Amino acid sequence: MSINFDTIVKDPTIKAYIKKADESLISLGYTEHSFAHVYKVASNVEMILRGLGYSEHEIDLGKIAAYLHDIGNVINRIEHSQSGAVMAFRILDKLEMPAEDIATVITAIGNHDEGTGVPVNPIAAALIIADKSDVRRTRVRNSQITTFDIHDRVNYSVVSSELKIDPIERNIILELKIDTEISPVMEYFEIFLERMLLCRKASETLGMKFSLVINNQKLL
Repeated sequence: MSINFDTIVKDPTIKAYIKKADESLISLGYTEHSFAHVYKVASNVEMILRGLGYSEHEIDLGKIAAYLHDIGNVINRIEHSQSGAVMAFRILDKLEMPAEDIATVITAIGNHDEGTGVPVNPIAAALIIADKSDVRRTRVRNSQITTFDIHDRVNYSVVSSELKIDPIERNIILELKIDTEISPVMEYFEIFLERMLLCRKASETLGMKFSLVINNQKLL
């Protein structure tokens, strides 16, 4: 059987791991890392790779990596990219995905976190950018604004978020509109600067530049 993105998203075992991983993060007070997040990341991976002319097969592998990238949180948040890569290997090997494709997927998963990740190939680079650019109000689960921590404030302050490609200028652009009455722009950099610098490295791997635009001001 040919293994593709549709195969993966229909797999009940994988759904269970994503659900349980997110439940662990709920107890730790993290923002949403469930199906909305992984589908958003998969969509952005597709947009990046398709926009840069990668093959349908490469796009599909990128989407699979995106869908599976956070399953390691079911084990522990610490080093979840590495544990997730090992879990993905076991899942994909059991599904009899070709070894070369498994290697591509688990390499991307194992390198997506800013603590240890390196954009070692185009799939890994696209996953990094797609994951780190998913900043939005609906990821905040805390309903009590008065008890927001900095991560809640920053995500909740994002009125709109758009990731796009400028093929002429060879630029990948993350455009955000932030309500500065909820969170000042400096707080965004306080928690996301390392992620944005990794996005810049990932963009360079793809032969692109990376720009961060907040409230119509280019900041990176």
